Amino acid sequence: MKRLFSSIIDGRGFDVALVALPLAFLLSISGLALVYNVVMSFQEVDMFSLGTLWRPFVGFKNYRDLFAQPETLPILANTAIFVVASIAGQFVIGFGLALFFWTSFPGASWLRGLFLVSWVMPGLVAGAIWNWILSGDFGVLNFILRESGLISGNIFWRSDPDYSLWAVVIANIWLGTSFNMILLSVGLSAIPGDLYEAAELDGANAWQRFRTITLPMMRSSIGAIVALGLIFTLQQFDLFAAITSGGPNNSSNVTQYWAWDMSFRQYDFAKGATISVIMIVFVMIASIVYVRSTRHEVRG
Repeated sequence: MKRLFSSIIDGRGFDVALVALPLAFLLSISGLALVYNVVMSFQEVDMFSLGTLWRPFVGFKNYRDLFAQPETLPILANTAIFVVASIAGQFVIGFGLALFFWTSFPGASWLRGLFLVSWVMPGLVAGAIWNWILSGDFGVLNFILRESGLISGNIFWRSDPDYSLWAVVIANIWLGTSFNMILLSVGLSAIPGDLYEAAELDGANAWQRFRTITLPMMRSSIGAIVALGLIFTLQQFDLFAAITSGGPNNSSNVTQYWAWDMSFRQYDFAKGATISVIMIVFVMIASIVYVRSTRHEVRG
């Protein structure tokens, strides 16, 4: 017992305890809920049987029924468009801002801090702000587009099926750009300045330095940011609830909002769990990409 206590205090047992306690907490909180959700996707669950432990087992019937519904493929397509457009917009704008603030100038620190407001702001608050900005009658975005001559009449971003999904994409890009900017700024600061000086002495222009030094040195950071962006974007729910509620006619509906709607509005908890399991698969793929991207950084 004395040797066991000693190993926990200052030996290998202490390291094991540091890992075991958080792991046990995660397994008890997240692991059990994940297993419960997966099991529920293979059962018949409604509001009357939700409180019972033993429910009818239906196998893959929920999955077959889900993909037989006519709205499934359009919602999956909306999700793919939302994820790709959001990640691309956040990354491009975030990378541009990171490069901009990389060049030191007076006031760069506090100006960079202002961009963090969007990241720390709750999603529902950001959704309410963009709800006003995207208003078809008195929205600021329509005013700017009209005054600049880009449009002649108002665009009803939230209620027009052609624009409703892009309204949420615009808001999500604004919400996540600062996160990309901060992580990319950290990656840029880790690149040795001697490499740029040597390349400049060899006659390389700005584009050549960016293509041959910046991008290769940022490969692991870019992979991690894209993977995290995929995870965060698939978790985005607040903006849909605040701006479009998945409408009109599912034109802006995505899987994360559909799972909530199926469970807590239509009370088909089995279908909601089935949609969540499908999302978990994509999140796990993104997690694998993230781990592989950061493996080089961990090894040094």
